[in-house]
Amino acid sequence: MLKVYITVKSLGKKKNHLDRLAWQLSEAPSTLRSLIIDIVATNVRLFNARQTEVPLVSFLTKADIELQSTSGKVGFGMLYNEKKADEEEAAATALLAFEDGLFRVFIKDNEIDNLDAPLALQEGDEIAFIRFTMLAGRMW
Repeated sequence: MLKVYITVKSLGKKKNHLDRLAWQLSEAPSTLRSLIIDIVATNVRLFNARQTEVPLVSFLTKADIELQSTSGKVGFGMLYNEKKADEEEAAATALLAFEDGLFRVFIKDNEIDNLDAPLALQEGDEIAFIRFTMLAGRMW
């Protein structure tokens, strides 16, 4: 197990702070490709497990409403789609998104731009994922 810190930022979001998460990797990845696959697989498993959790009574406290309103969306956190996510499909989508330039990866302030270049992650390393937001609308 390898503990790293992941920072995720989506350019264009109103939220002006970065979320820094401690993350346990199942093993030290040898390439960026294996790092992305590991992170996606863990997130898919967490998502699929969350779908099976059904609260007995759904309600929001005043504190929940205030906290959620800062993000611009207040909801019960219910998942209405009962379809489970597929790990392989999600990993392929994430790798394609990287290849298409929809997000960039930085490790210790160095951009990693090759999926198959060797990585030497160490305990406590900082990893940043910067997701680019596509603009919608038409040109005038």
